[in-house]
Amino acid sequence: MDSATAPVAAQDRSRAETAPARGARGARLRAPRLDPYWVGGVLFLLYTTLSVCRHRRMLTMSWDLGIFEQAIRAYSRLQTPIADLKGPGTNILGDHFSPVTALIAPLYRVFPTPVTLLVVQAALFALSAVPVTRLAAHLLGRRRGLAVALAYGLSWGVQRAVDFDFHEIAFAMPLLAFSLEAVVRGRWRAAALWAAPLVLVKEDLGVTAAAIGVLMLLRLRGTEHTRGATAWAAGLVAFGLAGAALALGVIIPGFNSGGAYDYWNKLSGGDGPAPVIPVDTALRTLAWTLLPTTGLLALRSPVLLVALPTLGWRFVSHDDHYWGTDWHYSAVLMPVLFIALADALARSRRSPRPWLRSYAHHLPAAVAAAALALTASLPLYGLTLTETYRVPQSVKDTERLLDRIPDDATVEADIAPISRLVSRCRVFWIGDTRGVVPDYIALRLTDGRTPQDLAGEGQRLHPGATYAVLGSGGGHAVLERVR
Repeated sequence: MDSATAPVAAQDRSRAETAPARGARGARLRAPRLDPYWVGGVLFLLYTTLSVCRHRRMLTMSWDLGIFEQAIRAYSRLQTPIADLKGPGTNILGDHFSPVTALIAPLYRVFPTPVTLLVVQAALFALSAVPVTRLAAHLLGRRRGLAVALAYGLSWGVQRAVDFDFHEIAFAMPLLAFSLEAVVRGRWRAAALWAAPLVLVKEDLGVTAAAIGVLMLLRLRGTEHTRGATAWAAGLVAFGLAGAALALGVIIPGFNSGGAYDYWNKLSGGDGPAPVIPVDTALRTLAWTLLPTTGLLALRSPVLLVALPTLGWRFVSHDDHYWGTDWHYSAVLMPVLFIALADALARSRRSPRPWLRSYAHHLPAAVAAAALALTASLPLYGLTLTETYRVPQSVKDTERLLDRIPDDATVEADIAPISRLVSRCRVFWIGDTRGVVPDYIALRLTDGRTPQDLAGEGQRLHPGATYAVLGSGGGHAVLERVR
């Protein structure tokens, strides 16, 4: 530890907070050293299988996977990270500040496929379980530690994120988990060093890094410590806030074609009055966040304050996508919640209230059971279904159709074809080519439209160009520009 010798009372309190659980005979119940790693390994297999099977069945949920693949493909070629799906020539650093994704570029250079992104994301999510498992076992003993680890790995926030294609927040998961583990153990320098790179994951996470610095200061309060411990904490607060301000005020506007941060309007509501999150929605989201994951006990741990920046920007936004429990937005809360839970359980074991000690004693099994029960309605349940592993004939037909588009062609597409084209073509979002006339258009046949109807749609989108039907199959059609 970085702190100096404390007075006896403070020293005893510090030891009590970080000591591992003890058995009836006083023997330490330390988890075997490999437990965190086999837990992470099993979760990696589950997450990877789910993601890859969804990709094979063309169940992409949004354009994000394609956007990130375009940027990482450019990084792998040592080029500017252009994401044409956000608009022709759009530099992704002018949309969100996530340069950490460049770390995937060497792997993508060897394996140029969206599956590379999905496997890396699965590995990062699984890696975050290592410090959660290790800390929980250290504080609570092996069996209760493994129960908390199971609840974390199957938590609804993580499962929703795994199900949502790819997102840069995957890098935040292990950084948060390792940093908060170090905070609880009193390893101040390690906590700061793990938290600092959050500023490179996404522009808002600099505030979360600063919140970890504040947490460190709170845990240092009332004890004698070296100046170094306080310096690391205060430095992290300053670094996190400065990083967020620099990204939001200088870097993103500098790369943005409009010279601004486009997502401010998610908070302002544009020209009209900004909608306010309904009270019932806020309460429901908070209940899902705290109740099945921690049985509300995490409220007893100051670690929970690290979740406030993420909850804050989501709840003040007027975009209702941020308010609920879908998509990937709650993933970064999960490491915070479960490390707060482990910390609170260790504190509650020593409570003078018998009911609280009993509640803390049984809670690890309860949150593990809740996670298992909820999984029946969450994405990982799909791994128990045979159809998860089968590629439908419609997908095979669509893939054969898309294979007819030559490499390096320019293609305008909607969601499903994107994941099969970005690795070898220049792909634009349907209706947003901004003057670029694509060689091909790949669209889903919906609302009873025929391939011939889509040919007319192509000419409407690009006056002066003529498109003919190249082929159709699997519910999709491809148009080719003939003049």
